[in-house]
Amino acid sequence: MLIANRAEIAVRVIRTCREMGIPTVAVYSELDRDAMHVRMADEAYSLGGRTATESYLNTDAILEAVRKSGADSVHPGYGFFSENADFARALVDRGAIFIGPPPAAIEVMGDKISSRKAAESAGVRCVPGSGEVTTSEEVVSFGDRNGWPIAIKAAFGGGGRGMKVVAGPSEAHEALESATREATAYFGRGEVYLERYLDWPRHVEIQLIADSHGSVVWLGERDCSSQRRHQKLIEESPAPKLPDGVREQMGEAAVRVALQCGYVNAGTVEFIFQDGEFYFLEMNTRLQVEHPVTELTTGLDLVELQLRVASGEPLGFSQDDIGSNGHAIEVRINAEDPAGGRFVPSPGTITGFTEPGGPGVRLDAGYAAGDNVSQYYDNLIAKLVVWGKDREAARKRMIRALGETKISGVATTIPADLAILEHPDFASVAHSTIWVESKLDLSGISSGPQAQPEPLVSQNGSSEVRGLSVEVDGRRYEVTVNVPETSGAERSSPARQGRRRASLTGTGSGTVVVPMQGTIVKVLVAVGDEVEVGQTVCVLEAMKMENAVTAEKAGKVTEVRVEAGASVGPGDVVAVIE
Repeated sequence: MLIANRAEIAVRVIRTCREMGIPTVAVYSELDRDAMHVRMADEAYSLGGRTATESYLNTDAILEAVRKSGADSVHPGYGFFSENADFARALVDRGAIFIGPPPAAIEVMGDKISSRKAAESAGVRCVPGSGEVTTSEEVVSFGDRNGWPIAIKAAFGGGGRGMKVVAGPSEAHEALESATREATAYFGRGEVYLERYLDWPRHVEIQLIADSHGSVVWLGERDCSSQRRHQKLIEESPAPKLPDGVREQMGEAAVRVALQCGYVNAGTVEFIFQDGEFYFLEMNTRLQVEHPVTELTTGLDLVELQLRVASGEPLGFSQDDIGSNGHAIEVRINAEDPAGGRFVPSPGTITGFTEPGGPGVRLDAGYAAGDNVSQYYDNLIAKLVVWGKDREAARKRMIRALGETKISGVATTIPADLAILEHPDFASVAHSTIWVESKLDLSGISSGPQAQPEPLVSQNGSSEVRGLSVEVDGRRYEVTVNVPETSGAERSSPARQGRRRASLTGTGSGTVVVPMQGTIVKVLVAVGDEVEVGQTVCVLEAMKMENAVTAEKAGKVTEVRVEAGASVGPGDVVAVIE
């Protein structure tokens, strides 16, 4: 089997294949030549290129790897081509097995617009939404009819990529452009649609497995309400504090949706739950990132089930055979700096990785010490999953396991994950999908990557935060020290003159810098413009997400040092304001 993906999910699939005695084939971009999934596979083939479009979204290159390797099946993982009917059909036409639903089912359910119609045909209520939109006027008209805020969403994707929340008419144009760019970059298709944005919902989803003999079974539910930027941080199963009967109603509704479109293989039907009511949100026609919590509570290997179903085997069990044991929680460890709630992407080389252990602890990682987290791909480093006899036991176990997990070289979301898990709102299930960004105080989280103990002062004398081991009365402590900036040689290119430690927006002095490596996709100011504090100067794409680089000082723009398409690094100056 060839795995048409990378990092954590490719590693996850390879492990089950090893247990089943199935040889595996990895594919890789130029940047992933020495990646973990390549090291673990039985053989590997280069796709060429650096960006996702040049490699993991290059249909011809993947099909050529299938031909060269002689692989008779392909697992798409999630993201990339996992919900692309054209890719699935191209494989089937060449005689390979696509580990996923039939192309026709992907066309209906992978397209979020037609999936809403299918759900309604199955008698399942949907959040008010639209068909495909292409103009800001359509966005404004929908918002005026249904009420603000509204969400612009990628029609052929999921996981929060290509999703923008629009508070009012003035934001419609920029949000539509940004959502379209992100959808194109991550899924290879830029179509978007609109939905009403509920004000305090929970995100609850049903895991399905269906065979080619007409059996469809739901394997419990997951609560994925702890999110930032509409992407999940923490997931758990079962969903806590659902009213009596709602879990079963959701499961039955999900099965009806699957039967409506002739679904086969693993899939997830997502619902929004608020004020005692639930609404169909979308169906993900693939394996989900959070599938391990279902595995820990049901005792099933979902990847193994995918492979057996794709081989034509019947499920071999019915709905009455499915039970749920204990409680499982999954935390996504992303290469992002959560300081101040900003979650700035943090690409770079992982210099140290201490993994947690102990009872009931599972780590699905796609990287090890020495591996590089590239700006060109998703920034998920690993998923930490724990099981406990009940929710509180699992919550405490996760806090303990996160405390054992040490990653240096890049900033991670671990501090934010701990802040969520330790908060009374999470413990009492008072949170929602917008709770992290609207209520959680992350101001006390330290910025920057965890440092390994090393010499205190750098060779060029620049301002840095460094780790230092000290011993007092026989006890060792790890401390960080701020080293004042001194003069030093500066790089010669216009965009990189004046380089210093990065901030999200600017330095406060009028020098606007970018916080991470990436590509400038849009410049919104010109020399001579007057700008206000917080105004967007340019838009930076890093790790398949767009980030607004804003001014921290009001005044006149005297220099613009970048243009659309320019590659920049952390601390590069993009504009100067006086």
